[in-house]
Amino acid sequence: MVKDRIEQEIVIDAPVERVWAVLTEPEHVGQWFGHGEPPPIDLRPGGVMRLDHGEHGQFPTVFVEVEAPRYLSYRWASGFPGELATESNSTLVEFTLSPEGDGTRLNVVESGFAQRPQAAGPARDDSYESHEGGWSEVLAAVRKRSEKLAV
Repeated sequence: MVKDRIEQEIVIDAPVERVWAVLTEPEHVGQWFGHGEPPPIDLRPGGVMRLDHGEHGQFPTVFVEVEAPRYLSYRWASGFPGELATESNSTLVEFTLSPEGDGTRLNVVESGFAQRPQAAGPARDDSYESHEGGWSEVLAAVRKRSEKLAV
């Protein structure tokens, strides 16, 4: 049976608005996903964000829902670098932000691994297991950047 859904969450010592900025503003996204360069971001349903995953390629993700500053979702065709993400070649990534004391609880869900086609050739970086570990690293980077901005 193919695993289909990854869900992880983290509590960040920063307000929701700051965490939202880190998730959506180019100068921050380039730090937690990519190699430091701010990616182009058209933050609206149907808009595109071009994520640079270095040696793994560039990924034009497509925003599905944008409800600032509480919810964000996009499609990511991680097995198909350079291809625009569609419902048939991608997973759905969802971020939910909720206040927790003076901080933020950030939940991320990536789903749809079982429904999308497998990439041709070796695609270790496209696997459920790779993404599961990757989200742990991404959430830690989002936390670090969000909390650093507070200083």
